[in-house]
Amino acid sequence: MHKISVSLSGHQTSISLEQEFFDVLKKLAEEHKVSIANLIQQIDSTRKPGSNLSSEIRIWILKQILKTSK
Repeated sequence: MHKISVSLSGHQTSISLEQEFFDVLKKLAEEHKVSIANLIQQIDSTRKPGSNLSSEIRIWILKQILKTSK
């Protein structure tokens, strides 16, 4: 597991992702020309209230991969 600490809306939070997901997140951040923290903030801004941020990140990554494989 890879732990990421980020500040979201002025609050520190930690996110745990499997190394494989973190690697893809890092690559996608580079492709979008944003920092990992900024990308996480973008994902956080669209998630449903009460949903788990780590899960939302995994789902977002999956959707990105599915988009590019078409």
